[in-house]
This record gives sequence, C-alpha cells and structure tokens, in this order.
Amino acid sequence: MDEYTLEICGLTRKLPLTFVSKNTRLASFNLLGDVELVDRLADVLYEKLKDVEFDFLVGPEVKVVPLIHGVALRLGHKRFVVCRKSVKPYMLSPVILRPLAHFPKHVRQLVLGGRDAALLSGKKVVIMDDVVSTGVTIRMMEKLMEKVGATVVKTVCVLRQGEQFDKMENLIFLAELPVFKI
Repeated sequence: MDEYTLEICGLTRKLPLTFVSKNTRLASFNLLGDVELVDRLADVLYEKLKDVEFDFLVGPEVKVVPLIHGVALRLGHKRFVVCRKSVKPYMLSPVILRPLAHFPKHVRQLVLGGRDAALLSGKKVVIMDDVVSTGVTIRMMEKLMEKVGATVVKTVCVLRQGEQFDKMENLIFLAELPVFKI
C-alpha cells in the first residue's frame, strides 16, 4: 500500500493513498479513534482560537466531532453544534441546505435541528472541519450559518488540500496535504 507521511504538530502519521479519480490520489486522513492526535490538535487549535470572540464551534458530522469537542472543552464552551447530513427523527423544524445543482454528486445536504438553528441565530461562530479539499462543505456550512442568522468569524481545518483556497478569508489550517497527480 502506498502511503504519505504526514508530520503535524510534532506527530507523524502514515496516511494511505486512495484513488479519487483515474489520475488523482489523495492521502486519507481520519481523526476517529486517534486520541493522541485529537488531543494535540485540540491543544494547538485552542491556542489559535483563545483570543477570538465567538459563541459556538460548528462542524459537519462525523470525523471532526472529537476535535470540536476537545477544542470546545479547552475553551470552556459548554456546547457545540454539529451539522447533520440528513434529517433525524429527534429534529424539530429542521433547517435544510441542499447542494446546488453544479456541486459534485458526492456532496450531501446539511441539516440543523430547529433548536440548534435558534441557538445559533444572532451568534458568532467558528466553523471547523478536518480536511478542506474542494471547499464545498465549508461553503455550504457558511451558507447554512447565513440562513440561520449566524455570523462566521473564522474557518478552521486541520489540513488544507490543494491550492484553491487562497481567496478563502479567515481560514486557519495546521498543515497541507498534497494532491497526487499520476
């Protein structure tokens, strides 16, 4: 198996390379279950966010949730919000943002329960994801925050993959992942 060696925040991880198209491979990054990495990243992101004025951390399900929890805990936040990819039975008056027609087929809708939407209304938020590759999820989270009346003050990701983000304002990232063209 081909691997990419990622050096991040003093830790080393071997990431498997996977094909995403006939001529393109990406290093597969997954935080789930890696307690040491999540704790180290949460410490570093706490330092980057401790002086930023905001009310809630918001992120998509599911891989980044342990990191959001760790950062929220370090910041003393008692709550964070997760954008789901489908409507759940417990959601009252869900707010749904569907992908635009020109988005890639793999992009799914984002959903907030009505209570979370009301909680975020009028608040300042930091949106967080594990990897920003196409930028579609981040843009959709920004649109969903706008839809519910929240203001995004920062965007945070662990890894930035690709070069299409030079114009993305307020993006904090800890390392870059290359795109492997064959």
